Amino acid sequence: MHNYDQLYINGQWVAPHGKGTIDVIDSGTEAVMGRIPEGNEADAEAGIAAARAAFDKWAATSSQERGAYLQKIAENLKARTDELAQLIAGEVGMPLKLARAIQVGGPVYNWGAYAKLANEFQYEERVGNSLIVREPVGVVAAITPWNYPLNQITLKVAAALAAGCTVVLKPSEVAPLNAFVLAEAIHEAGLPAGVFNLVTGYGPVVGELLARHPQVDMVSFTGSTRAGKRVSEVASATVKRVALELGGKSASVVLDDADFAAAVKGTVGACFLNSGQTCSAHTRMIVPEARYEEARALAKEAVEAYTVGDPRDEKAKLGPLASKVQQERVQQYIERGIADGAELVTGGAGMPEGVAKGFFVKPTVFGRVPRDAAIAQEEIFGPVLTILTAKDEDDAVAIANDSLYGLGGAVWAGSDERAARVARRIRTGQIDINGGTWNMAAPFGGFKQSGHGRENGVYGLEEYLEYKSMQFKVPKP
Repeated sequence: MHNYDQLYINGQWVAPHGKGTIDVIDSGTEAVMGRIPEGNEADAEAGIAAARAAFDKWAATSSQERGAYLQKIAENLKARTDELAQLIAGEVGMPLKLARAIQVGGPVYNWGAYAKLANEFQYEERVGNSLIVREPVGVVAAITPWNYPLNQITLKVAAALAAGCTVVLKPSEVAPLNAFVLAEAIHEAGLPAGVFNLVTGYGPVVGELLARHPQVDMVSFTGSTRAGKRVSEVASATVKRVALELGGKSASVVLDDADFAAAVKGTVGACFLNSGQTCSAHTRMIVPEARYEEARALAKEAVEAYTVGDPRDEKAKLGPLASKVQQERVQQYIERGIADGAELVTGGAGMPEGVAKGFFVKPTVFGRVPRDAAIAQEEIFGPVLTILTAKDEDDAVAIANDSLYGLGGAVWAGSDERAARVARRIRTGQIDINGGTWNMAAPFGGFKQSGHGRENGVYGLEEYLEYKSMQFKVPKP
């Protein structure tokens, strides 16, 4: 059991004002794996006050000094890689080997990357008779999700600290234990008191106060579009800056001259990573009508090769979902897809064979899905792939764009040139060309109701900086 009974505020572990606790449930076994404080509004107020008091001094700290702190934090996290991988595999359900590489390796890399960026970024430039200065936005509230918990925390907190901001973090109560390990790593690095604060609790209490508080200059939120709308609404009263990374229903467009074996296998992999609990997952595969049967057979074969099991079992390629709520939600979508008449290619309702407990669902593929069906339009957030058919290239683009969302996507074609030409027509923030790989320095974020703002690399750093222009007199000739 990993039990925490204190919050991290103003450089120390303190007893919460809130007297409640929240159980953290192991996704593979359904057992309680830890407990955290249920912080309340007074705890959030204390975190904000500490961040506000620490801001001026931290903002005035040299970028080299900020970078040195971030590098220490990266090293402290790296030293706890095995512990963190085990924790996140339990919290979220990602198989251990992948959790180690993605859920821990990614954050360790990004803390180091922001340590470097803090030093290298050009905070000033001359433009005519003006000096343009980039300054930290202020106190940042970071509200983060459970699907890639430490990674989403890192992309907000490391970038904000590198920029010279102070932070109050509210992680998801579904997967919060890794945030406490991060707070320990930050404390061990000697970060000045109040620069980073951790307050756990529920969104409608702690999250709402952070979003509306006049002493918070910016709120960065990753989560559902519904919750993101609420964050925007509450934050608007104080006209604070808002960054949102929300839902997705990303399309993988397979054109007639693509390598179908590679395209379908790649799409299934991008759909099922983290049991489909990825906001940019490629959950809609759009294929030419004339080659549907071929795509269907390839998808069925790829999905049925997935071994389902406890994330700590080395044989498991697909773990459970993160919570009972999520399991029930995905099961309801599978049942709705069947009821709406979509062709069930593989999978379906109920628990996978040989699995008795844990928040599992069967890896599922639906074929010939109408473009207006709920399973083609709504974010399911589980291992469910929908196959849609298109008459031609223009129709495929139209179907890809027929979505409230625009976060990720892919185009597969006979040449990178054709794929890129089609990708330019799709309204989405990131598109993989013929299986292009993830780039941690490239901007990540969405169009439309997938949100606004970008994370990763220099683009993520710039989110936490304001422009100031200083005009000087032009010397008389």
